[in-house]
Amino acid sequence: MEHTVCIVTSTRAEWGLLRRVWQEMEKTPGLAPVIVATGAHLESAFGRTVRELEADGAAPAACIPILRHGTASRAAMAKTAAEAITAFTDYFTAHRPDAVLVLGDRYEIFAVGAAAAMLCIPLIHISGGDVTRGAVDDWMRHCLTKMASLHFPSCEEYARRVIRMGEDPRRVENVGGLGDENLRKMPLLGRAALAKSIGFDLAKPYLLVTYHPETATGASPLAQLEALLGAMDDVNARAIFTKANADAGGEDINRRIDEVCAANPGRYIAFASMGALRYLSAMKYCAAVVGNSSSGVVETPSLGVPAVNIGRRQDGRILCANVLCCEAERDAVRKALQTAMSAEFRAAAAAVQSPYNGGDSAARIAARVKSFLSSPEAGEPKGFYDGPVPGEDA
Repeated sequence: MEHTVCIVTSTRAEWGLLRRVWQEMEKTPGLAPVIVATGAHLESAFGRTVRELEADGAAPAACIPILRHGTASRAAMAKTAAEAITAFTDYFTAHRPDAVLVLGDRYEIFAVGAAAAMLCIPLIHISGGDVTRGAVDDWMRHCLTKMASLHFPSCEEYARRVIRMGEDPRRVENVGGLGDENLRKMPLLGRAALAKSIGFDLAKPYLLVTYHPETATGASPLAQLEALLGAMDDVNARAIFTKANADAGGEDINRRIDEVCAANPGRYIAFASMGALRYLSAMKYCAAVVGNSSSGVVETPSLGVPAVNIGRRQDGRILCANVLCCEAERDAVRKALQTAMSAEFRAAAAAVQSPYNGGDSAARIAARVKSFLSSPEAGEPKGFYDGPVPGEDA
């Protein structure tokens, strides 16, 4: 008997992590993965990254547009979530899968999880238990945890947190980070091949910069970006920008990045999406990863690359010694950049050990999903676990 698993993806970064899970499920007898693309994947403003899925041989079974309200405000985000609940309720009713698999914490993924849960379709959640106090993603992630029947956190601390939220330890498996697995297993491009692919000189040092809005703090996205741009001027940095995601304030950030790149050809270049291969290759050779993306704190330890984490967006995540945190103020960012690009700090960063190495993460997910769906527990209602947390003192 084949079990249909609907994998829902809405962003470039998310698909870069889910690709390997889809590939492993494709190889697993008894599993029939079906991909549904939504959100930013379908919008030209964000690079229409559904084409990356198609290029990977993962053509979606359905494309469900939900961003007709735009992304300029929190009200637009709320309306998008409402639209997504309706659209995915309709889709899951017409094409009922045996399970729905989602990753992370975004508002549209929260809506997908809510639709599945209310239809009593088992929800499988990757990357629960993280804390990111600077973004509304934080509570959406925890809501997904409470709706999900099976959990794949990325490290032991996050796994224990999921269990403390009342989830049965038998349904929580620390599989490590999918980004870490990508960096260990994906053959990255050489520096020359990458430079040719993106049309940017990589012989000189450069920063890899991604800056998203802080959706939970009320901070001005443009003011924070200007502080970063000013600091980059102070150190005469060159940079590859990857643009902000579909959050309130992201359009303003992207517009300003386009202006800066147009005024500084050869020094700056920007991409709506580089694709996982080019992005991770660019990370390997950069002087530092800079901004407030999760990749700056989660994936850089695997390569031993310096990272400068700015502002509050990632507050609460586990940080390795290769990550420098600073306020979103010009002087603070300048000092952090100068430290990160020093020979001493680069040597220290190269020696860190990632807490996210779980081995064959994607294969472990596929195997556990199969065993779950093949057992009676898949049809049982969730309980609330009040027992001891493995690994913690009683």
